[in-house]
Amino acid sequence: MKRMGRRGFLAASTALGAGAGLSAYAAVSAADEDRTPGKDPDKTADIALRDRDLPFIGTEETFSTPTLLKLNSINQDHIAFLEEIGLSDLGKRRIGDMDAGGLDVQILSAHTPSVQNVPGQRGIDLAHRLNRQLVDGPIAKYPGRFKAFATLPLQSPEAAADELERSVREDGFLGALTNGHITKKYLDHPDFEPVLERAVALDVPIYLHPGYPADEVFKIYYSTTRSEYTKEFQDYIFSGSGYGWHQEVLTQCVRMITYGVFDRFPKLKIIIGHMGEGLPFYYERIVNDMGEPTEDSLEKPVGQYFKDNFWITTSAFPQTELLHLLLKYISVDRVMFATDYPFANIKEQTDWFRGVDLPREDKEKIAFRNAEKLFGMKVPVK
Repeated sequence: MKRMGRRGFLAASTALGAGAGLSAYAAVSAADEDRTPGKDPDKTADIALRDRDLPFIGTEETFSTPTLLKLNSINQDHIAFLEEIGLSDLGKRRIGDMDAGGLDVQILSAHTPSVQNVPGQRGIDLAHRLNRQLVDGPIAKYPGRFKAFATLPLQSPEAAADELERSVREDGFLGALTNGHITKKYLDHPDFEPVLERAVALDVPIYLHPGYPADEVFKIYYSTTRSEYTKEFQDYIFSGSGYGWHQEVLTQCVRMITYGVFDRFPKLKIIIGHMGEGLPFYYERIVNDMGEPTEDSLEKPVGQYFKDNFWITTSAFPQTELLHLLLKYISVDRVMFATDYPFANIKEQTDWFRGVDLPREDKEKIAFRNAEKLFGMKVPVK
């Protein structure tokens, strides 16, 4: 992979924070609809003021630390970019952005790929230390404003299961977040059954966040020998937020369904972000084409697993048309709000959702009530 220059990372910020650009478009589109003939022009102002009292829980909100930045960054320019956008800030800057956007709670998770590439005792110790840093740091300093998903040393599945239990029982964590493949294996692999079994026993969800592809997949899918067509950051973004991440998560979801994970663990709870990682678009194709090949091996129709075992967040995809398409297939009781901070702007996304034309009851479910129910938590009283 080419060295990614600082200017390249700054230019890539639109791709990394895709929601920031989209939310402005969504807001303009909503206002334009109310300027059509026969409609009251004052309704545009109504959209801007709608549901200003709506509380929000952000369910995919990323953080890093100096150790993680060194571990998971390509070079110093990458680190500088991530620091510039506030990824490692867990204090006044982050709280200020939350307050400006009306985001009451962030559920924190370590930036991809977290410690999944760190084997053995070092990975176990690093995961534990990261989890404790959150408890002793922002969670203690700003009561009620932060919750967290556990970082797990997934190359050591038994230890990962133990750390999940410890972090949930001792530190009040809400579940765990994983980042793509773990040494070329997904969660349907038998190696990870101890983690899935423990999550079910604890009654906590696992959030499937994207991760970057294995080297051989990267070379086949996301790189070219024609250097005149490749800017410094292009392959990296192509394999990540620009396209590859979303296909990778949806592939893992279909793998988990079709290879029987939810028949073995029928109460397993899985969360995916980014408005379903393409699921709304592909839903009918997947359930129709995968139905017959799996009817003798699975206990339920393919589509039923999406309804029974999955929750979806809106992270970084504040597009009204996609939300309505998602709600065509997934119950409003299974959709939760998220911003993907700091890669996307909080206020632009909360403003977008306030302007969405849904019944107030449904908006409350998505904004905070579904998260309260799933995680057994409450938005703090202001």
